[in-house]
Amino acid sequence: MRIAAVDLVSNTSFPALAADELGCFRDEGLDVTIELEASLGATKALKAGRADAMIAGSVHDLLTEFTDWKGTKICVALSQGTPWLLTLRADLEAVRGDFEVLRGLTLTAAEGPDLVFKQMLKSVGLVPGRDLEIIELPGANERHVSFGVFAAEALEAGKIDGFWANAMGAETAVTRGVGKIHVDVRRGDDPGGARFYTFAGLASTDEFIAREPEAIDAAVRAIVKAQSALRADPSLARKVGEGKFPPQSAELIATVITRDAPFYDPVISEDAVARLNAFAQSIGHLTGPVGYDQVVATRCRPIWTGG
Repeated sequence: MRIAAVDLVSNTSFPALAADELGCFRDEGLDVTIELEASLGATKALKAGRADAMIAGSVHDLLTEFTDWKGTKICVALSQGTPWLLTLRADLEAVRGDFEVLRGLTLTAAEGPDLVFKQMLKSVGLVPGRDLEIIELPGANERHVSFGVFAAEALEAGKIDGFWANAMGAETAVTRGVGKIHVDVRRGDDPGGARFYTFAGLASTDEFIAREPEAIDAAVRAIVKAQSALRADPSLARKVGEGKFPPQSAELIATVITRDAPFYDPVISEDAVARLNAFAQSIGHLTGPVGYDQVVATRCRPIWTGG
């Protein structure tokens, strides 16, 4: 099975990486290859048939290639809730969660997550281009770039005042002493319900699910096993990191996963899909209401719940 990933040095999609490194895919009889396709490249690879499934850091990205969810399904949640954090320069005087301090700053966000960030800013009355700048970092969309760590390096180099990215990026900046977490919507810094805008998941095409249902079920079982293992023993993240990440990131990942493990729940609730679709409509990526069964591969529900 060929799986395209939006980021490989990330906590967001970590259960899928763990399923590979810990042998969960292999134990389910799958020969899996995971390849990085940065930014929206993973969605394009899925649409074009270059991948059988994709690891979506933000499942709303699927709508950029699959209009109104036609032709694709989310098979399992990799983690619950909007997974990104806003990290600012460590020397900025700012009370955590205060959005007014963002006025006049230059920030960055990856393509896809930037839509969540802009909608969150809109909910507190801030307009990019008027109140602050959101720029694209040169090189950020290259195929093999892991955005969070890339943005942390840009912050350290003084190119930006902050970034909206995964917790690996935030942890990298904090550990180097160049950044501090300013907004974490999953832990209370949540204007306008931003924590429910999206989530990370594994998706495939309707065609592949129909043609290879047993392979999809096996992949979902492997991910559920990896999530369970990480919740029971977050220190396993270090082993996965050593196999998958550059050395410096491997040292940080266990700390990040210890905090994130409670979010590694495979269930995709009807409420989560309703909120996801409401967000997608608000940004113009969905033309109207869509039922749960059109978004989710419901055949996988018994696997999530152990049924």
